[in-house]
Amino acid sequence: MYTIGVDIGSVAVKVVLLKDGEWLDGLLAPTGWSPKDSGALAISAILGKNGLTRGQVARVTATGYGRNSVECDDRVTEITCHARGAKRLFGSGGVRFVLDIGGQDSKAIALDEKGNVSDFLMNDKCAAGTGRFLQNMAVMLGCELEDFSSLPSDAEPHAISSMCTVFAESEIVGLLSQGVDKQAIMLGILDSVASRAEGMLRRVGFSAIRGVGGVAFTGGASRSRNLAELIEKRLTVPLHTCEKSQYAGALGAAEIGRNR
Repeated sequence: MYTIGVDIGSVAVKVVLLKDGEWLDGLLAPTGWSPKDSGALAISAILGKNGLTRGQVARVTATGYGRNSVECDDRVTEITCHARGAKRLFGSGGVRFVLDIGGQDSKAIALDEKGNVSDFLMNDKCAAGTGRFLQNMAVMLGCELEDFSSLPSDAEPHAISSMCTVFAESEIVGLLSQGVDKQAIMLGILDSVASRAEGMLRRVGFSAIRGVGGVAFTGGASRSRNLAELIEKRLTVPLHTCEKSQYAGALGAAEIGRNR
């Protein structure tokens, strides 16, 4: 039995194809200006890549902000899908919280002992602390977004006081004019994102003192090794991430479709 999960985010479309519940293939594509078209094209692409037709797929489940725009069998909120995807990737025993940092929003999700959602907080009104924020900062610094993943771990971050994109840009211009090292500024930007992520997790019940288990880190920003290190340092508990972490929402959607 084949099932597909498609996560249509503000920046990227993620598609996962399962065969009898096991990962068969994944695909990542830019969302562009039309979530409907990009979602449909991504589904067609993964079908063609694996020599399948839509009729051979038992269920297509959509999630993400563009889930209502694409033709599918089910639509499920990204909170539920990210929780289910994190459970599949890392198991429910060692993970009690999920931190998802995407292109234009971030989510902190608390899980119960069975891996079900018990509480969540979503930052969807402001791009502060998201991939879009990091992208804008990269433009200001004349570097690529990927450069935020290859900084020396032993370097000291220079504190950035503002998380607002407009004010942060002005602050960075001032720091550069003062001769502050660019890598220190980049680490400072990542540390400010880590601080915001820590605050969101604590608002949904995270407490390192209670020793309630690790945190799953998903979304596009999870690909940044430096950001993961800074978040883990602040939380003082294991931060779980892997090469498939960006697909957590789509994986969860495909799994939910399979169960239905």
